[in-house]
Amino acid sequence: MKRGIFLIHRWLGIVVCLVMLLWFVSGVVMMYVGYPKLTSAERLARLPDLDSRRCCIAVDEAARALPQGIQPSSIVLTSAGEQAQYQFRSGKKIFAVDAISGALIKGVSSNDAISAAQVFMPQATPRYVDLIDEDTWTHTRGLDMHRPLHRVQMNDPERTLLYISGATGEVVRKATQTERFWNYAGAWLHWLYAFRGGPLEGAWNGIVVYLSLAGVLVAISGSVIGIWRWRFRGRFRSGAKTPYREPVMRWHHLVGLGFAGVTLTWVFSGLMSMNPWNIFSGAAPAMNQQAYAGAKLTPVTWPLGGRDALRLLPSDLHVKELRWHLLDGKPYLIAVDGAGATRMIDAKAQRVSDVAPPADILSAAARLIDAPIADVQLLQQEDAYYYSREAHTMMGGMSHSLPVLRIRYADAAQTWVHIDPATGVVLGKLDQRQRVKRWLFAFLHSWDLPVLLSSRPWWDAALILLSLGGLALSGTGVVIGVRRLRR
Repeated sequence: MKRGIFLIHRWLGIVVCLVMLLWFVSGVVMMYVGYPKLTSAERLARLPDLDSRRCCIAVDEAARALPQGIQPSSIVLTSAGEQAQYQFRSGKKIFAVDAISGALIKGVSSNDAISAAQVFMPQATPRYVDLIDEDTWTHTRGLDMHRPLHRVQMNDPERTLLYISGATGEVVRKATQTERFWNYAGAWLHWLYAFRGGPLEGAWNGIVVYLSLAGVLVAISGSVIGIWRWRFRGRFRSGAKTPYREPVMRWHHLVGLGFAGVTLTWVFSGLMSMNPWNIFSGAAPAMNQQAYAGAKLTPVTWPLGGRDALRLLPSDLHVKELRWHLLDGKPYLIAVDGAGATRMIDAKAQRVSDVAPPADILSAAARLIDAPIADVQLLQQEDAYYYSREAHTMMGGMSHSLPVLRIRYADAAQTWVHIDPATGVVLGKLDQRQRVKRWLFAFLHSWDLPVLLSSRPWWDAALILLSLGGLALSGTGVVIGVRRLRR
């Protein structure tokens, strides 16, 4: 058995030690530069105002342009470039209709892409690059409904590369030169994106999972061997506690005893991030969004037009989007400004309010999950399960407004649902397995408890110090592995 553990550590270490070294380097980079994205806050801030004097046709008229049989699950009045448009989502597809002419947008030209880029960054000059399906900075599955994507290069100081939706003509991603440069040493390296978008696309998930699993075995076997080889009582003839006299082996042993634990923690939590073998995908009940809404989202019977809704709103509210919303069978419009602030418009009563009726939210929530409500809590501050990250991080840029309703259900999966009390919009769901994943991945991988994230720069110093230890451990492992292969 002992020999087997030595052989596992030696040969699996040769396979993954270089990858583990790169993971430590790229992990530090990702603390400060994330994978390119366009956050909701950035997108809203750069949209033109919706103007009731020139916008818009009624939603039922716009819906007539949709392909036959399309039942929208969401409707938004927004803008692509300077042109207002209705966006209808149905399943994994999105359909855009010109809000002035009522014409279905069947294709976005290079000129449309340039115009959208110019509105998004009015101080820079755009240059059309090409039309692509996917590239290094657009692996995100959330962009699938917008493919193909137009690429437009801006001449701003950051040499920003913009990606324009081929379905709607809106800007859906931006990647600055700084992000692109550092990502080759950051997220691109960390997530092994060299294997994405090519002939190994289908194997990418398995490659990451099994390399991570190998890393876990290397860390465990190395920890066991390190303890075996350490003289807790007495010393070796050299006078040292370690039997290794050769400098690299000696340092690998010493650094391993100090940092094998954190190395194991990070590699294991990286493995958990991939949801290997679907261990976090349980039989939790699905959210019944239609039951929550209380009715189908039917444009033909909608009682209030977009233009009339805009006229109801205060003149000092610079509306960027209108979102169609059903809550407990009642029709609302949610008006959103450039800062993400909202107003609720009761479409039947044609009345504006700051928040949705709390009784309607609770009534609708009782039908959202097929289980009784066990507890309702209004969170006034972030906690371990509902918290914000900086925009550049993997989970950053997502809305985590406060206060927020947390509703716990008495189902077998112990489901929690977060709902925005201002609008009644469901923000997310966490079942018991997902909460376990929150600790095994998010916490162990990035120490993301709110109390720790608010303790910077101590959080930075601790993670960088531990990363340097893991880097030294992996680096000495690379040297030892190369020597072994040369033999």
